[in-house]
Amino acid sequence: MSALQNRTLHLLLIALLALLHHSDISANSSAPIGYNLDAGASDVTAKVSFFGLASKTARFPRMEGDVTIVPGAPERARIDVTFDARAIEAPDETTLKRLRGEKFFWVERYPSIRFVGRSLSMSSPTTGTVTGELTARGVTRSETLAVDFASDPSASTGRPVRFSGEMEIDRRDYGMDSYQLIVGNTVDIKLSARMIPR
Repeated sequence: MSALQNRTLHLLLIALLALLHHSDISANSSAPIGYNLDAGASDVTAKVSFFGLASKTARFPRMEGDVTIVPGAPERARIDVTFDARAIEAPDETTLKRLRGEKFFWVERYPSIRFVGRSLSMSSPTTGTVTGELTARGVTRSETLAVDFASDPSASTGRPVRFSGEMEIDRRDYGMDSYQLIVGNTVDIKLSARMIPR
């Protein structure tokens, strides 16, 4: 083999190795990034109007869940969060009793509330919407969660990520249609969460 052929073969090998290395980086960059929800640093609230003049806010302090984000393919993201309805907190005992009872969350029969987000649509590197299903009182309906990440989640591999979310639902859609002259029908749900890499 001539020196020219040797040099050509050497250059071809270098080019092939560089191509393989680039392909490996590309594959890794689009690998799913998994997170677990840090329940101790996360919070969910639900607010409704009261007599049309004020509002009352309930809190769900117990939750668990996980998030999977695919860099470059947000439509493949998945959020799965479950809230313990039995642990609901309210500003007063009367409200708490009603919320736990049959006319609202009916926690004895339906002890949990779950949101499964199946697609993430980003409008900027840190904001977007998650489309999925909310299940409460045995009813599952399609809902949209507006999300705001503290940093670009696709560039935060190996580090915790914080995000907040907000959605509005109609409580009547989930069988909670009592006290309509007192309690508003629109429920403003807010989520503040910290995710830890798996």
